[in-house]
Amino acid sequence: MSPDARFHRARLLALSLGGLMALAVAVYMTLGAVGSWSFVLSYRGEKLLTILLVAWAVPVSTVLFHVISRNQILTPSIMGFDALFMLIQTLAVFLIGAATVTQWNPVLVYLGELAAMVAFSTLLFRWLFGRIAQSLELLLLVGIIFGVLFRSVTGLLQRLIDPGEFLVLQDRLFASFSGADPQVLAMSAALVAAASFWAIWRLPAIDAMILGRDGALAVGVPHRRLTAEVFLIVTLLVAASTALVGPITFFGLLVANLAYRLLPGAPLRLTLPLAGLLGALLLVGAQVVLERVLGFTGTVGMVIEFLGGLLFILLLIERAR
Repeated sequence: MSPDARFHRARLLALSLGGLMALAVAVYMTLGAVGSWSFVLSYRGEKLLTILLVAWAVPVSTVLFHVISRNQILTPSIMGFDALFMLIQTLAVFLIGAATVTQWNPVLVYLGELAAMVAFSTLLFRWLFGRIAQSLELLLLVGIIFGVLFRSVTGLLQRLIDPGEFLVLQDRLFASFSGADPQVLAMSAALVAAASFWAIWRLPAIDAMILGRDGALAVGVPHRRLTAEVFLIVTLLVAASTALVGPITFFGLLVANLAYRLLPGAPLRLTLPLAGLLGALLLVGAQVVLERVLGFTGTVGMVIEFLGGLLFILLLIERAR
């Protein structure tokens, strides 16, 4: 496909997805609304903003992670972000108790979770990529090992927790788009916006990384420094979305691969907006179905995990063939 044809197709896709997303947003904001419109629009507006933040941050971070890892079946969660989030929540309930944890200031909880995830990924990157070996494969392998360790410790602690407190803990471990504190939401929006502008500013150089290390160096791109920058951008986006709503492991994988198949071989300046639109359409549409059709019987995260896990298996089979 020529660049002009690809750009024309991207524009048509963007217009189509934008129209569908606008329709989904209108349905979500108005369908089944009763009582005061000011309250309904304010309440649903906050939830909608949360959904849109996650719908942008997770797919964009996944696409950028695919660029530096050069592997389209991996997600940033392979580094152990989701497992670390679950461990933090479990440790808090195990050591302090669910009654005390639920009364904590949500802003301080958000900042603590964000700082823990960013510090973990930064130390891991500096230790492995900066000192021991400049190998992203080794970094991913150690990230997987830490993820398994975190999940094992989490599973052990959950077996020791009182059953009543475990029920409270379960609610905190599933992704939820409702009940976000306005201050936390504002901080997440600022962080996602800053990381996104940083990525957009560096987009031409990041695009060159698709050529690989030697290819990027050949066109004058500082591969090692840019890898560190992209890794930090991915970390900020994933940490912000995970600390805000909880883990959604396979959502980024699902949306990113849909974008790749709708617009194969496209540069990042076309792929990233398309992934963001697809993510928003899927999450808003899923929330409408969950709330207005299924009557809150389940969570969006459970459906996304099922579909994303199924896609992950299909991608593994496709790659093996």
